[in-house]
Amino acid sequence: MTEPTPAAPESQPGTAPAPLMGATDIRRLAEEAGVRPTKTLGQNFVIDGNTIRRIVAAAGVRADETVLEVGPGLGSLTLGLLDAARAVVAVEIDPVLAGRLPDTVARWRPHAVGNFHLVLADAMKVTELPAEPTALVANLPYNVAVPVVLHLLQHFPSLQHGLVMVQDEVADRLAAGPGSKTYGVPSVKAAWYSSMRKAGVIGMNVFWPAPKIHSGLVAFTRREPPATTATRAQVFAVIDAAFAQRRKTLRAALAGWAGGAAEAERCLRAAGVDPAARGEVIDIAAFARIAEARAQAGS
Repeated sequence: MTEPTPAAPESQPGTAPAPLMGATDIRRLAEEAGVRPTKTLGQNFVIDGNTIRRIVAAAGVRADETVLEVGPGLGSLTLGLLDAARAVVAVEIDPVLAGRLPDTVARWRPHAVGNFHLVLADAMKVTELPAEPTALVANLPYNVAVPVVLHLLQHFPSLQHGLVMVQDEVADRLAAGPGSKTYGVPSVKAAWYSSMRKAGVIGMNVFWPAPKIHSGLVAFTRREPPATTATRAQVFAVIDAAFAQRRKTLRAALAGWAGGAAEAERCLRAAGVDPAARGEVIDIAAFARIAEARAQAGS
């Protein structure tokens, strides 16, 4: 088996940073493992060390933190996170890739083996982890990025901040505010948990295989949901209804949810929302008030 570039000792102030994997290393690891990246799992591996450093820096990972990484793949981002954080919990769905990760960490970051925790699982089904994460940093498959982010924010309230790399269009949707053309269900539901902002764009050539579109970085900071007596499920039901027919006024779009247009209008007026407005112009607090007005009527 071909050995990678020897791992440097843990970096000290004033010394060169520990080496990160490049394109040759990633392809060698993939060949050794018999791995061919698949579109089904959205596998595009980062092959550029500078991009890894940029992601870790933009995430603002602190030395005392436990970072949750979803979809570590062959471990290129994992190494950068181990350099910055106290510990990394990696959730990987592919058993072949998961089987290689501990060896990769041992070869490249032998001093950090005890700080690495691997979970072989579908991130959408994970509700417990071996360590409590405070940050989420991940290169997420495009087709599951939004549900994964929402699931993790829901089930792991210890997550206080993070940075995810997603399809650039998805990044715009997650970070969009009311009134934007890209504002929609992902934007509003993400706002229930956190404040999200676009943190940069990543080109196609830093991945293997190279995707056909740019990726976007989205940074988030946890915040409390709007003050409301409505449950998260009740608020999210209003959001889903409002954007299912986003060209319609809220009075019309929420008629089915409320049990009629008249009741939808009553809830909207009680919430201080113009019945003629559309969902794309109101914020998460307004959606919470609408849900609360309906819940109070039914109680």
